[in-house]
Amino acid sequence: MQDGRTTLSKYLIDTLDRQPSPVAATGLSALLIDVAAAIKTISATLTKGALSGNYGSAQSVNTHGEEQKKLDVATNEIFVQHCEWDGLLAAMVSEEMDTVYTIPSTYPRGEYLLAFDPLDGSSNIDINGVVGSIFSVLRRTGDQEAPVSEADFLRPGHEQVAAGYAIYGPSTMLVLSVGNGTHGFTLERDVGNFVLTHSDIRIPEDTGEFAINASNERFWEPPVRRYVQECKDGRSGCRERDFNMRWIASMVAEVHRILMRGGVFLYPRDFRTPQMEGRLRLLYEANPMSFLVEQAGGVAITGRERIFDVAPRALHQRAPVILGSKNEVERIQRYHSEYDRGEDKPYTSPLFNKRSLFLPEAST
Repeated sequence: MQDGRTTLSKYLIDTLDRQPSPVAATGLSALLIDVAAAIKTISATLTKGALSGNYGSAQSVNTHGEEQKKLDVATNEIFVQHCEWDGLLAAMVSEEMDTVYTIPSTYPRGEYLLAFDPLDGSSNIDINGVVGSIFSVLRRTGDQEAPVSEADFLRPGHEQVAAGYAIYGPSTMLVLSVGNGTHGFTLERDVGNFVLTHSDIRIPEDTGEFAINASNERFWEPPVRRYVQECKDGRSGCRERDFNMRWIASMVAEVHRILMRGGVFLYPRDFRTPQMEGRLRLLYEANPMSFLVEQAGGVAITGRERIFDVAPRALHQRAPVILGSKNEVERIQRYHSEYDRGEDKPYTSPLFNKRSLFLPEAST
């Protein structure tokens, strides 16, 4: 496979349909080509900007109680229309749909399940910022003739057979994995093909960049505060080197930067809303991005466990997400373990905690 010469269709046929046991991936290449067609349509829609008439609020909220943009609704419909007809899917779920969308009886049904976030980072739409789409594919298990239910989708991330995202920036890229590494394809608009431009992406194990929404610092758990403070202390602190902080407010953009040059993305558990385990959706965001990151040599955790090991309990379940360069993510996980074992006390001030200017017995 050559960068700049291999189209997405050729890549999928060679990877999935010409293997010694192609039965294991029957139809997956065709499904992913349909997903790519949806992404091309979304890209064309976004390119029109405000001229499309799709900017602004849709005057509705999704199942999470969040305001829907017109483009949230439009891109969701694009995914459905491109993928429901081909006889490869049994059902779909989306961040923008309340329940499972079963393929209508007017179309044949297949063995795959599609979960997607049609427009990640939609708060960036009205400022012409970077947005994306995220998707995940599962193979349905059990009785194929039985009605599809939520339980069919509630499976841990390691059962995914494919995952990917599209990023709509200066160029449109599709980043994809079918379990043999993470690969990037750039849309050649003149001919309408996705062309392989970034084969076998690898995330550097070390990094000097981290991404987190610092406005939530007062709600973070102590291990996250400890890590971020060490990064901010830079060369004068215990890490003895400087770090750069980034924040784009689009998970696709954050993960894409990490895949291209390394880094750490943190959307950790916080106590702003104590009953919520995290902010990002497990099925539509955390699992597919973890698949891509791990296939590229990175690590993805909730803070305390591998995201792939989390057993979903609901379609729209949320989870904390920390992912990226291996050595930094493992350090953050170690900080959580030390805190849980009571080896590291909460850090709020250099004067009144375990890491302090005073001896422990003098700080009481």
